[in-house]
Amino acid sequence: MSENGTGAATLRYTLMRIGIFAGCFFALWGLVYIGALPRGLGDSNLLWVLVLSVVISAPLSFVLLRKQRDAMSEGIAAKVDRAKTKLESNRSREDAL
Repeated sequence: MSENGTGAATLRYTLMRIGIFAGCFFALWGLVYIGALPRGLGDSNLLWVLVLSVVISAPLSFVLLRKQRDAMSEGIAAKVDRAKTKLESNRSREDAL
């Protein structure tokens, strides 16, 4: 995979992860607004919805974005392998001098 492919896979995964979080946030905000979920204490309602959104979106992202995460990690692993090969090549060249 090319460097652009790695960046595209990372961007796609990140945007999808943010989308899942935003979807959870707005769904939970709506449930709190209509009274289906309890409100936070005092002014902590926003914090309550944010924390609950993180708790719900994390496992959803883990399950739903498996293919995107695998594609991203393959690209990153290939990039690391190329960097290791280049570093080893440079070390071999220094030793020859």
